[in-house]
Amino acid sequence: MQSRAPLFTPVLIVGCVIIIISFAVRSTFGVFQIPIAEEFGWARAEFSMAIAIQNLAWGIGQPIFGAIAEKIGDRKAIVMGGLIYAVGLVLSAWSTTPLEHQLYAWFVGFGVAGTGFGVILAVVGRASSDENRSMSLAIAAAAGSGGQIFGPPMAEWLLSMMNWSSVFMIFAAAILAVLLTLPMMRVPTPATRAELEESMGQVLIKAFKDPSYTLIFIGFFSCGYQVAFITAHFPAFVTELCGPIMPGGMLDNMGISTASALGAVAISLIGLANIAGTLLAGWAGKRYSKKYLLAGIYTGRTIIAALFIIFPITPTTVIIFSVAMGTLWLATIPLTSGLVAHIYGLRYMGTLYGIVFFSHQLGSFLGVWLGGRMYDVYGDYTLVWWIGVAVGAFSAVVHLPIRERPLGTPAPA
Repeated sequence: MQSRAPLFTPVLIVGCVIIIISFAVRSTFGVFQIPIAEEFGWARAEFSMAIAIQNLAWGIGQPIFGAIAEKIGDRKAIVMGGLIYAVGLVLSAWSTTPLEHQLYAWFVGFGVAGTGFGVILAVVGRASSDENRSMSLAIAAAAGSGGQIFGPPMAEWLLSMMNWSSVFMIFAAAILAVLLTLPMMRVPTPATRAELEESMGQVLIKAFKDPSYTLIFIGFFSCGYQVAFITAHFPAFVTELCGPIMPGGMLDNMGISTASALGAVAISLIGLANIAGTLLAGWAGKRYSKKYLLAGIYTGRTIIAALFIIFPITPTTVIIFSVAMGTLWLATIPLTSGLVAHIYGLRYMGTLYGIVFFSHQLGSFLGVWLGGRMYDVYGDYTLVWWIGVAVGAFSAVVHLPIRERPLGTPAPA
């Protein structure tokens, strides 16, 4: 009788730690929107462009780091990403012009690519058994929300004691410190003989010719748009538009007495709810069709976002929205990465998922940049919010025709 492979392995644990720290830092940039803009007297679009470029660089860097990991080793790729991430944060800490922030955002974005989902999920996917892979990917994705839970409130707390540039330096030190866990990450490379014999170019050509890969690529766009827009602009959105927090009420008694604090906490609530949502998605992905689960997630996001913007924005609706959207926040990650692994194999999963993730980051770039641009033009975020509702509905439909079986497998009779 064979013993079951363990779910929690050193690879999974270290991967989660790296993602937690990487995403804790990445999720804080929306908190810096107002402090940086007020210090330098910038329009909202200036720092929004830096965040947008960061997301675009993350998308461009994802397949690059995936390919680097598959060529020279996962740990070397992660070290490279961590060093670039820290350099970008240090340079940004000393930046005093919009152009400098936008230039160094490329370093930060590439650093996130080297320490984020693309490389780590590929490592975790290859190191997991078939029975545990869906849940392992979900746990690693949920770790991103673990960072999101404490990242923004930590940034808000640090900002109460020091200026934003000092906070950036602390974040750079944290990124470097987490690299010390890498010696524990020794990764096997399970693959079939056919996968080992195929070159990366052959696999990419097959994927690019497959309509399902195109649909996965297109469908992931709206996830990036919605997630990045909310991460970058929701704290400012809540700060400016939310109704007053009642003195002596539950939030006030918890120390959340300003709309600014509520905005930071809202991002944390999204992350907290997403841990449960992502783990549930991993559990469901092992048992049900991933494409239909993804279509359902995008439908749910569309409805939640539409209802939130229709009704008056109060502390109560902010909390309800954060929890509801949080349950669907990164639930797309284990399902999308799992779908790529299921259809195209594990050997070049990092590169193939990285290319799909580029679509996610194109959406991120547009969501962040458009949010800042529309705010400067119209004075609010209403139009860009409704665009997010529309692209979410589009993604729900796009996932339905995907052929969910290994490439080359004939359709069932």
